[in-house]
Amino acid sequence: MASVFIWNVRVYYEDTDAGGIVYYANYLKFFERARTEWMRALGIGQQVLLEEHGAMFVVKDASADYHAPARLDDTLRLTLAVEKMGRASVHFLQQAWRDDCLLNTARFRVGCVDADLRPRALPPEVAARMRAD
Repeated sequence: MASVFIWNVRVYYEDTDAGGIVYYANYLKFFERARTEWMRALGIGQQVLLEEHGAMFVVKDASADYHAPARLDDTLRLTLAVEKMGRASVHFLQQAWRDDCLLNTARFRVGCVDADLRPRALPPEVAARMRAD
C-alpha cells in the first residue's frame, strides 16, 4: 500500500475568500474529489458500489494541517496514500502541493457502511483492488 495517487486541480474564484486565498474548508472538497478519482482509477464507481454491493463510504475522522496558502489560479497537485486498511475502514494520508511547496496535510478515516449507515466489511473485491494499488 505504498503507492501514491496524484490528481491535479486548479483553484477557481469560487474556491477562494475575498483575499484570493483558498478557503480552508475547500481543501476537504479537493481531497474528497481526489479520493473519488482514485477509486475511479481502480475501477470502483461509487454508484455501482452502492447498487451492486449495498456499500458506501463515509468520513469518520478528518484532520488537517495548513502549511501555506493556495491562491486563485494555482494548480494544486493532490496526493493520496493509503496508510492502513481495516476490515471496514481505510485510513488515508492526503497532501496538497503547489510545485515543491507543501500547502496542506490531511488524514482521513473512511468507513464502509450499508444503505442504513451501519458499519459493514469492505466488499472483498473492492478491498483487493485497494490493496493492489
